[in-house]
Amino acid sequence: MIQLSTPLTADKIRSLKVGDEVRLSGTVYTGRDAVHKYLHEGGELPPEINLRDGVIYHCGPVVLKDEAGAWKVTAAGPTTSIREEPYQGSIIRDFGLRAVIGKGGMGDRTLAACAEYGCVYLHAIGGAAQVLAECVRQVKGVYFLEKFGSPEAIWELEVVDFPAFVTMDSHGVSLHQQVLEASEAALRNQ
Repeated sequence: MIQLSTPLTADKIRSLKVGDEVRLSGTVYTGRDAVHKYLHEGGELPPEINLRDGVIYHCGPVVLKDEAGAWKVTAAGPTTSIREEPYQGSIIRDFGLRAVIGKGGMGDRTLAACAEYGCVYLHAIGGAAQVLAECVRQVKGVYFLEKFGSPEAIWELEVVDFPAFVTMDSHGVSLHQQVLEASEAALRNQ
């Protein structure tokens, strides 16, 4: 088990390998399709958001207000990451990301950006949205709520011991690609 805390350093990210289990603590920003497309097309972030050495989580959390009017995350499961493949590499480059969290992995462009710029893909467990929500200690802010709606907004979350696995590292290794190749080989040999 490897403990990670934001902001992440290049050295820490470069030390991670496919298969490493991590627990992440610190600030995480959610981002789905609308945000990725917006940023890829040159959209600007509010000054309160600094993604450099940070983390984007492919997640559309379920967030409600409690009796006191504070936001509370009730479900925070990962969404399928491959939809962000057209955008993710340039966002890693342009915003200095060190980690992307999601499920299902990503493609060659993202893997190349991870290797070039020092980023990893962290696979979060799908189907565990309520368990993962327990790792969210606070909603620190929400951005683009009016523009994109709740699931597509950027939620700034403070997480503690968020569990994930490195499935794409900064050395050009992708567990997703390895599984695909092994599966194709097994099918050919049937």
